[in-house]
Amino acid sequence: MMWRVPEVFSLGHSPDPDDAFMFYAIAANKIDLRGYRFEHRLEDIQTLNERATRGELHISAISIHAYAYVADKYALLPCGASMGDGYGPIVIRKRSTVSNDVDLRRCLIAVPGKMTSAFLALRLYLGDFKFFVVPFDQIFETVNRGDADAGLIIHEGQLTYEKAGFEKVVDLGEWWKRETDLPLPLGGNVIRNDIPQDIRCDLLAIMRESIDFGLEHRDEAVEHSMPYARDMNKRLADKFIGMYVNDFTRDYGEKGRAAIRRFLGEAERAGYIDDPAKIEFVE
Repeated sequence: MMWRVPEVFSLGHSPDPDDAFMFYAIAANKIDLRGYRFEHRLEDIQTLNERATRGELHISAISIHAYAYVADKYALLPCGASMGDGYGPIVIRKRSTVSNDVDLRRCLIAVPGKMTSAFLALRLYLGDFKFFVVPFDQIFETVNRGDADAGLIIHEGQLTYEKAGFEKVVDLGEWWKRETDLPLPLGGNVIRNDIPQDIRCDLLAIMRESIDFGLEHRDEAVEHSMPYARDMNKRLADKFIGMYVNDFTRDYGEKGRAAIRRFLGEAERAGYIDDPAKIEFVE
């Protein structure tokens, strides 16, 4: 049965400045969209991960952790990666007046979702630990109230936690870099396997051009991203975007691909995911 090209492709991504920066050229029709139309679905990453397990969106940002569960439905696009090269999700606690080590295995930790790469990285770092799930933008408040001993911070919280009155316990990107000499693979973009190869290649080209346009027209792309820059001024938003829209975003390259294989391979060996399916990239 012939695959029918939809009138509009659904494109899921997080309401964050780095994703807004990447997709600016598509959203604002700054590049040739080759006759395709896109509906942007802005949802938190845990929701996008869950939707991917059901194959609901044509193209979507997801956590690399989640890819282990959706490889039967999606292939990874080789561009659009969020890699933490020596930095990444951070475990924070309330700022203490005394200097003492924290045994995170004895702490109750608020996490932003069980399918996030941050959660998997923390499991690889700690082993088993006590946790509960909180929307990522409520973790500061949860820890501040004392409902959790510590919180696992993603997105802009990695830059704003000190201003918010918290201190770092561990940066998981730093730890992973020391252990593996690889970047920590956090997020990627996937495309449904049922989309014909020629159309997937068109959509990949559009994605690449959108990322390149943002990097080549940085000021206007950052300005477009500012409505999604929670608690960040333009300088800080630009810094955050620079952390997660970079050469790895243009293309994973061999190092980025090796990082994904190592990350999911370590998770499989630890028993945190089933034997991952073959990692397929659209080329």
